[in-house]
Amino acid sequence: MVVQVQTETLLTSRQVAHWLGISASTLCRMRQEGRGPQVVWLSGSTPRYRREDVADWLERQTS
Repeated sequence: MVVQVQTETLLTSRQVAHWLGISASTLCRMRQEGRGPQVVWLSGSTPRYRREDVADWLERQTS
């Protein structure tokens, strides 16, 4: 299934890490372990995050 996503709504790993107050390498490790916000892969190897997914994930962590 192919989903069309507006690229301006996507955040980089660095942006998400800054938002969460962690390093980009910690976010990468979380992604590899299946933890953290849902990731969207561009071109198969470029991780991006939807702002809404990060906000939802963060809310679940603090509730």
